[in-house]
Amino acid sequence: MDVTPHKNQIIARIKELTAHMQKLSDDLDQPLPADLEDQAIDLEDDEVLEGIGRAHQQELRLLNDALQRIEAGTYGICQKCGDTISTARLEAVPYAMICKTCAAS
Repeated sequence: MDVTPHKNQIIARIKELTAHMQKLSDDLDQPLPADLEDQAIDLEDDEVLEGIGRAHQQELRLLNDALQRIEAGTYGICQKCGDTISTARLEAVPYAMICKTCAAS
């Protein structure tokens, strides 16, 4: 299997997530407004942004793990059963570690 398209997709997604995480960080670094009601709203918004940031960090870990599997020559091989992970699944979930059959069980 030619992994180049998947590698390019993974690298592009890493760049996208990194840029978005930087924007989230910048937003979280903004000082709170003086008004208490506005502060409460900002703090609630910050909680949402922090949750998004955690989700992005998890996805980045998975994508970096996928790059390591590409380098190791194990990308696209199910870690559960050893079968090949379908191209369609890898296009949808480029960091997939298990095939569709194993994911369903």
